[in-house]
Amino acid sequence: MTADARPGKPRERTCIGCRKRSSPADLLRMTVSGGRVLPDPDRRAPGRGAHLHPVAACLDLAERRKAFPRAFKVPGPLDLALVREHVAQRSTESSTETSAATRPPATTVATT
Repeated sequence: MTADARPGKPRERTCIGCRKRSSPADLLRMTVSGGRVLPDPDRRAPGRGAHLHPVAACLDLAERRKAFPRAFKVPGPLDLALVREHVAQRSTESSTETSAATRPPATTVATT
C-alpha cells in the first residue's frame, strides 16, 4: 500500500532502541550486509530496514536489548561500528550547531 492510498494517515516507524514511534524523517534507517549494520540516511538501500533515533542513548539501548539481530531477522552478533560512527558524527554536528546558535554575537569596540 502506498502513501497515496492512505491520505489521512502519516507514516510512522518505531525506534528499535527506545521503542517510541516517530516519523521516518526523525529516525536513521539502517540495513544489514555481510554481518555489518550500515546507516542508510537517504533511505534508498535495498533490503530489510530498521530504524533508530540517531542518538547514543537509543543506540546503546538497542545494543543492550539485542534488538539488531531481531530487527533484521539475522542470527548472531552484528558489527555496529559504522552506525556508531554515524551517530557520533551527527551528535557532534548538532552540538556545534546548538553552540553556534546560543553563542552571543561578537561585539566590536571602536577605538579612537
